[in-house]
Order: sequence, then C-alpha cells, then structure tokens
Amino acid sequence: MSRLFFITGTDTEIGKTTCTAALTHAAAQRGWRAAGLKPVAAGQELRAGRWINEDVAVLHAAQTVGLTEQEVGPIQLRTPCAPHLAARLEGRPIRRAEVMAALRAPLPRLDVALVEGVGGFRVPLDEEAGWDSADWARDLAAPVILVVGLRLGCINHALLTAEAVLGRGLKLAGWIANTVDGQMLQHSENVATLRALLPAPCLGAVPRLDAPTPEAVAVHLDAAALDCLLLKKDLA
Repeated sequence: MSRLFFITGTDTEIGKTTCTAALTHAAAQRGWRAAGLKPVAAGQELRAGRWINEDVAVLHAAQTVGLTEQEVGPIQLRTPCAPHLAARLEGRPIRRAEVMAALRAPLPRLDVALVEGVGGFRVPLDEEAGWDSADWARDLAAPVILVVGLRLGCINHALLTAEAVLGRGLKLAGWIANTVDGQMLQHSENVATLRALLPAPCLGAVPRLDAPTPEAVAVHLDAAALDCLLLKKDLA
C-alpha cells in the first residue's frame, strides 16, 4: 500500500509543484517508488502541437516509475483560473468520483504517492456536490504537507491553513518553507516564528533558486525529518 501524502499550500504560485517534485526525488533517492500526482490541474500551453500543463509536466519528469502524463495529471483544464470556473467555462464538470478513481489507479505501483492539491487548502472543485480540496484531503485521510510561500503575510496564511487542516481532522505531517520573495525582510526571523508556532516539523527551508530543479530543491530538505516522515516515525 502506498504511503500517501496530500500537498497543499498557503496560496497559489508558492512552489507546491517545485516542492512536490523535490520530495519525489528525495523519496526515490531513498529507494522508494515515488511519484507526484496532480489529479486536477488548470491552465495549459500549446507546445510543439501539444497542450501541456506545466505543473503536470514537472511532476511527470520527476518520477521514474513509468507513469504517463495522463496518470500524473488525469484532469487537465485549459483555462488558467480557479478549476471550478475553468471546468464551467469548458463544459467539463469536475466530479468527486472521477477524481478519486483517477487518483487511485496508479497507487499499486507506488510506495510513496504525493498528491498535489490546487491553489490553497480550500479551493472549490465539484460544484454540484459542494466538494472542495479540503474535502478531497479528508476523503484521502492522508497526512498533509504544507508548503509555506515565504513572503509578507506568510505567518498568518500558514497558521490559518494549519488550523483549517487540523479542523478537518487531518494530521499536519510537516511543512516546507519555500522562499517566494528573495528580498523578504526578516526572512530567518519569519522562519523561526513558523518553526515555533506550526504544530508540525519543518521538512526544509528552500532559498530562492535560479534553477529550482527537483535535485537542487531536495538539497535543502531536512534529511532526518524526511526519513521520519517516510518511515512513519516521530521526529525526536
């Protein structure tokens, strides 16, 4: 059975995909069959005659277990906006059962599955069922990894998201500090405050990188914390 994690963020465009790809790489380096999955993705670009979602492409490239792009990102919407709005525009409703079935299909081939959500923790998905990404995480009953985009306001966003995760009865398994604003004032002090206030271990602090490849980002993950997470142990 796969070790399953749900990756969420304090907002959109704060590095969830970058960190998910790095976690995939780090797990694979430890001998695990690992992959990042993004069952719902909105926003595609036409490249060499193919419509590509950049996040799905990054996660597909990071895995080495032979999954197809369709298995990594089964529901890809073309319009770059909130997924329920993109689905409405394109006449392709997002259905809870479809998302869950598509997600479960590759799990027998994985030891570690890192399921990346969309945007922040509470993003509408299935309008008919009133089902959002927080409900999705609860349906999976998966420990949550929070990517905190380090910029002004991140402490408030991180604490509110952690509160929402715990309020759904989910475990906050860890968090990653990812530098979005390279000029952020009091950078280390913000990270220290997050370490003190978030009720979960920090899995890494990632600086602003010119080339945030999975390998480059994985260097900044906390090896001991990651080992404990994957082995289901408590961090001393």
